Amino acid sequence: MAKQETVEHKYVYAFAEGNKDLKELLGGKGANLAEMTNLGLPVPPGFTITTEACKAYLVTGEEPDGLADQIAAHVASLEQAMGKRLGDPEDPLLVSVRSGAKFSMPGMMETVLNVGLNDRSVQGLARQASGADAQTSGGADRFAWDSYRRLIQMFGKTVCEVPGEEFEHALDDAKRAKGTHDDLDLDADDLRGLVDAYKKIFFKHTGREFPQEPREQLDLAIRAVFESWNAERAVLYRRQERIPADLGTAVNVVAMVFGNLGPDSGTGVAFTRDPASGAQGIYGDYLANAQGEDVVAGIRNTVPLQELERLDKKSYDELLGIMARLEGHYKDLCDIEFTIERGKLWMLQTRVGKRTAAAAFVIAGQLVDEGLIDLDEALHRVNGAQLAQLMFPRFRLDHEFQPVAKGIGASPGAASGKVVFTSARAVELAAEGESVILVRRETNPDDLNGMIAAQGILTSRGGKTSHAAVVARGMGKTCVSGADEIEVNVPQRRFVVGGQTVVEGDVVSIDGTTGKVYLGEVPVMPSEVVQYFEGSLDPEHVDNPLVRAVHRIMSHADGRRRLAVRTNADTGADAARARRFGAEGIGLCRTEHMFLGDRRELVERLILARDNTEREAALAALLPLQRADFEEIFREMDGMPVTVRLIDPPLHEFLPPLEQLAVNVAVAQERGEDVAQEEALLAAVRRMHEENPMLGLRGVRLGLVIPGLFAMQVRAIAEAAVTVTRSGAVARPEIMVPLVGAVQELETVRAEAEKIIAEVVGDSGVEVLIGTMIEVPRAALTAGQIAEAAQFFSFGTNDLTQMGWGFSRDDVEGAFFWRYLELGIFGISPFESIDRDGVGRLVRIAAEEGRAARPELKLGVCGEHGGDPESVHFFHEVGLDYVSCSPFRVPVARLEAGRAAVETDGSDSR
Repeated sequence: MAKQETVEHKYVYAFAEGNKDLKELLGGKGANLAEMTNLGLPVPPGFTITTEACKAYLVTGEEPDGLADQIAAHVASLEQAMGKRLGDPEDPLLVSVRSGAKFSMPGMMETVLNVGLNDRSVQGLARQASGADAQTSGGADRFAWDSYRRLIQMFGKTVCEVPGEEFEHALDDAKRAKGTHDDLDLDADDLRGLVDAYKKIFFKHTGREFPQEPREQLDLAIRAVFESWNAERAVLYRRQERIPADLGTAVNVVAMVFGNLGPDSGTGVAFTRDPASGAQGIYGDYLANAQGEDVVAGIRNTVPLQELERLDKKSYDELLGIMARLEGHYKDLCDIEFTIERGKLWMLQTRVGKRTAAAAFVIAGQLVDEGLIDLDEALHRVNGAQLAQLMFPRFRLDHEFQPVAKGIGASPGAASGKVVFTSARAVELAAEGESVILVRRETNPDDLNGMIAAQGILTSRGGKTSHAAVVARGMGKTCVSGADEIEVNVPQRRFVVGGQTVVEGDVVSIDGTTGKVYLGEVPVMPSEVVQYFEGSLDPEHVDNPLVRAVHRIMSHADGRRRLAVRTNADTGADAARARRFGAEGIGLCRTEHMFLGDRRELVERLILARDNTEREAALAALLPLQRADFEEIFREMDGMPVTVRLIDPPLHEFLPPLEQLAVNVAVAQERGEDVAQEEALLAAVRRMHEENPMLGLRGVRLGLVIPGLFAMQVRAIAEAAVTVTRSGAVARPEIMVPLVGAVQELETVRAEAEKIIAEVVGDSGVEVLIGTMIEVPRAALTAGQIAEAAQFFSFGTNDLTQMGWGFSRDDVEGAFFWRYLELGIFGISPFESIDRDGVGRLVRIAAEEGRAARPELKLGVCGEHGGDPESVHFFHEVGLDYVSCSPFRVPVARLEAGRAAVETDGSDSR
């Protein structure tokens, strides 16, 4: 029994005990460190504290029983492996304490380096480092005191919430006193003085001296990493990336290796392929005589990884061999962190690398060609959100637009907006509807709010592996980093480039592919992916690896998916475009959109008609207009089904506003004008006025109350179908009755419609289906009854969500959804992605009971959720026949329908 309890409460794993498949327990970083250790790669010794320990700590605020003893045992093992002791004043062991969740959250949680240093061991570290080349680094003393000041700075900010800017100000003061802008120009004495300054800052904010006991430092750092899981920026990032909030983070304790021991040392980040484009080659950044945080923080500009071949060919060749081995092992793009300590290469981390949308498609295709994965796996590795990004426009450049600066294209896209220099200002302007570009020397995790709000990010420091670059790629934001021609002055809210000053509020444009920066707003042009979908680019003959990769993966998705994809379209032009994008029919043609503009007056006459004569005259005027609309759409969708929803607006949309009409009449009466006609109109509008029109006289109710309205529409549909069919095309109309809540409503409309259809269609061969929209919760719960009178269901998930939640979509999203998202009540708006547990359950019930009553019942969805990637997977699981979405989202839905088939059906195909 005791043995079983030990297994259940094992909170700490040596690297050799784990593997890459234990990410949920060991976090991504810990699992991959374990994997590299087991592959025999040069990984510094260490151990991982599990996510279970974190979750237990976050519940109680105390370390779980047994954790302290397990940490002590692993520290002892680490000391034995390294031949050093934590806190030894002669030859100290130092460790790093790093977070590592299941899903990569770059820069969102905490890291503390050099744990174990104190006033005594700093002297021992200097003696230990005395073999380092001191020619440019300032010697071993400089290295030791630099390491100590970094510990106090990181520990103070991370563990004790000392304001980070105070440490930065002290560092700036030290450099100013030295007459330099470069950290490396500070010698050992300067850094010793800086340590004293940092200690005073620490004492001022904490009321205690900097802790000298190494085990206390370690325990407090571990707790700080646990607590960083619920830090504001981490919560915001998880929300943005849809990462579950209950996973917790692991903590990795690793023996320190030092890249800041002199010119034969350094640190870097490497990618096995270009994370921006997917191109094969050598990509990454290297920084000599530096620790890893210097690279990702962007505080010094790096050199390209290729420079390492000149600086240290032995380490460079070894690194390339390891990169090839890791990519072959993981069968994917790998993101690698490494340190070189006096010519010895150490691997500090690997993970499947974040990449841009373009790189995701290109790399997936490359790996298929290389035989590492098959097309099903390639389809699994891309997603609809990435495809949507690729359909965004890009800059249209000509001689009038000359770049004023060029940085590194860190995350592709074309973004224009007003320059802002703080995250707070970015959030403020974005909330007012402005497009903004966040400009910083370098970003840090505290800038996440502003990065989310901005259209793009521009930094003067950093490279493709800086914080700005990595986070922007993950979010699909345009980013240019390392534009060092730009002098950013945040306090004065301006930047200077080429003698020109750009102040906050000025407009700039940034190209995340080329890295170029332009003053003013640059016009955009369609993306090549959109041109491919529209048929103007032949994927077999275009020299564009992205277009070829998209074509290949989309073709496979189409071959694998079970769900058909239709479009929501109300005009022939929309229908034609959607068909070019791959739509297989129209799932929603909104007839009320056909009554806008010049036709509004006819509808108003119909609704306010005082007798049958007036009503029939209005209907007679509308009939040929409706018929012409349907003929155009049926011709465009030749041979494909077209679901036409009978008129379904809230009634007030076609009536003059009551308040304005009342004012106009009162003013006219005051002037003594003849207002008899206006008074009659006002009386009619008052008679028809509704306090809550969304739940009032609309949909099927309107058709039942206003005689002849639905009959006119059914006749127009049937006549248009016959005309188109006799002209040589094929019309496949499906008439959808909206807002049905009881089968009797549908039966009444269907009986009238079938008489008209029989009269019009005759022997033309046209078949017209009659079905209903499931958008009222009662309809979903009585679907078995309604299916007796319906040949198809189409789920109107917009209204089903409104009525299911009791939300008015037009009002609540701006009123309080932000607070619900902030509190975690919503992970995402239920109008954006289907609420599986509530609204989704209504869909599931209606699908199952409808099919039980009528096995051949066709099932589709036509709400906005039809183009949402997550929702498409749900509709596949429920067994719908098709989804319908806006024309632009059709390719996204096609891709996700294929992914859903691969991920849930195994070998199932169309």
